[in-house]
Amino acid sequence: MASQELINKLEETIENIADFPIPGIQFKDISPIFLNPKLYEDVIADLVTFSKGKVDAVCGIESRGYLFGIAIAVALEVPFILIRKAGKFPPPVISEKYDLEYGSAIIETREGQIKPGQKILIHDDLLATGGTTEAAAKLVEKQGATVSQFSFLIGLKGLNGEEKLKKFNAEVYHILEY
Repeated sequence: MASQELINKLEETIENIADFPIPGIQFKDISPIFLNPKLYEDVIADLVTFSKGKVDAVCGIESRGYLFGIAIAVALEVPFILIRKAGKFPPPVISEKYDLEYGSAIIETREGQIKPGQKILIHDDLLATGGTTEAAAKLVEKQGATVSQFSFLIGLKGLNGEEKLKKFNAEVYHILEY
């Protein structure tokens, strides 16, 4: 869906930082995108095109999912719902626990913000192994809503994140793939 021009501009802009945060990891620094308002607008326009007329609300995963997710929701004229790490919201909350490589984590959203029957877009900046995104989808389903779409700026192939999301029968979109 993204134009080759947008893909090329993003590839020129996103910085690849070798061995960060640990040796062997190629960190994709998206922060330079925010130095170019026109590029940011083009990214939002592309992500909005994917979801236009297909969702009732956007859920963004803390914290980088907020960077584009809020603007997507505003452009779509639908609510934006925060998904955060445990302990960041006052009660009442709905929680979902998930496993990490070492240990586990919990994400939450405020009770009542996701409505039964809503079609939800879950947005984050990057899809890697898909663990956090899968937990976010389960959090949405716990509240009687349906995940109809997932969107990301970047998808990392070879980490099976997209495979983990197939069980939700939702469209998956990323502008870039590495």
